[in-house]
Amino acid sequence: MSEIKTALISVSDKKGIEEFARELQELGVKIISTGGTYKKIKEAGLKVIPIEEFTNFPEIMDGRVKTLHPKIHGGILAVRNNALHQKQMKENSIEGIDLVAVNLYPFKETIAKNSPLEECIENIDIGGPTLIRAAAKNYEDVTVIVDPQDYERVIKELKENKKVLLETKRILAAKAFQLIAEYDALIAQYLNREFLQEEFPEKIALTYEKMQECRYGENPHQKGFVYREPITKESDIVNAKILWGKEMSFNNFLDAHSSIELLKEFEEPTAVIVKHNNPCGVASSKELSEAFQKAYECDPVSAFGGIIALNRPLDLKTAEKIISFFNEAVIAPGFEEKALELIKTKKNLRILELNLNSKKIKGMEFKKISGGLLLEDKDSHEMKKEELKFVSQKKPSEKEIGELLYAWKIVKHIKSNAIVVTKEKAAIGIGIGQTNRVLSARIALEQAGEKARNAVIASDGFFPFKDSIELAGKFGIKAVIEPGGSLNDKEVIEEADRQGIALVFTGIRHFKH
Repeated sequence: MSEIKTALISVSDKKGIEEFARELQELGVKIISTGGTYKKIKEAGLKVIPIEEFTNFPEIMDGRVKTLHPKIHGGILAVRNNALHQKQMKENSIEGIDLVAVNLYPFKETIAKNSPLEECIENIDIGGPTLIRAAAKNYEDVTVIVDPQDYERVIKELKENKKVLLETKRILAAKAFQLIAEYDALIAQYLNREFLQEEFPEKIALTYEKMQECRYGENPHQKGFVYREPITKESDIVNAKILWGKEMSFNNFLDAHSSIELLKEFEEPTAVIVKHNNPCGVASSKELSEAFQKAYECDPVSAFGGIIALNRPLDLKTAEKIISFFNEAVIAPGFEEKALELIKTKKNLRILELNLNSKKIKGMEFKKISGGLLLEDKDSHEMKKEELKFVSQKKPSEKEIGELLYAWKIVKHIKSNAIVVTKEKAAIGIGIGQTNRVLSARIALEQAGEKARNAVIASDGFFPFKDSIELAGKFGIKAVIEPGGSLNDKEVIEEADRQGIALVFTGIRHFKH
């Protein structure tokens, strides 16, 4: 006879439950069960005691109250080597429960379907979490199982040792509390959204599920893992389908995320190339192949080994350009058959399919710091022409305004200090992450070279001095868009007038650290 004499089984996920119950019965374990689980075990021809018979109290309130009873929780929480507990069990006719196999109402699945509020509330489990917490707390005397994958391990140990090993009980208890923490976090997030509607609540509960282990993190000496939110949008990078190639690396995920977040800014056919988590090429055109060519020409050296993201299905003409050099991955919402066959010939290329139709606007962003967490709402501001302030003597044309707004979309996704030079809806020079703005401007303009003449510049922050405008004038820049707000705005505007540059203020900055 195993140390487990009585088991309570009550599961929403009934995978493997018949086999598990049968193994327990063969080991001489008495089984108590509830509702649908009782019915399933009974129909399998196994002996099972309904919960109301065990407690001598009926299930009431549409099943909301069935396991919340002293005979259940006393049997689970009683410490077996505590004389007082044993005395009270005997006085109150409480029988020990040695194994609790419980999983919870499908709350996550219910809210993922955007179900009505009433249905979501009804799928908040009460008895299940209480049983799990009780059993996990008393893990030395009670085995708790919340994952059907653990049935086999428990049965194996019972057969070999006539008991479940303490180490296993501890592992199962930890898994149980992890499940409860995730479940409660999801409920808290949902009710905050529905009732409190606090963008930044006093307390925040986060939960993520391990999706995969990477070969390593950012560097080979670091461990790396990918965790996903329990409920994600179809256009999130974690939902990309790998059609070809090896698994994505830690850095691949970072770069792919950056590429698709930038790509979501554009409606017209657009190509984005990202390297080391920064764009090194962005362009739009009527034809995808032309957009890709222009994106590549921005910085062919940096494009080598980058991530390519497209917002249109990959066609053969674009595929022919892509395989002309080495890149880590191609992401697109679809692939023409011949184009897919062609890029599959490229060794070590990852090919990912991802629906980019749903533009992700709102959301939260987190940054971990030592001992805490920085939380902000997503930088989702979309600049409109009506918001622009035209501050120079020369005013931009309608076409130039469109180009300035195009450049502004790109600069939002580049590490500060950021400068973007664009022409004909294509980045031709990008200055990234410098500690002074004039250096970023110099890098971007020198990269653009002769192409900078009659191009435009976007700056993620204001120009603190006139020097960047002087430099822009030397390269023939015709219009500049920047936040404004510097103490030296007057000096900067005057320099723009001297250079014959149309200067536009947004009143919005896009720092990205």
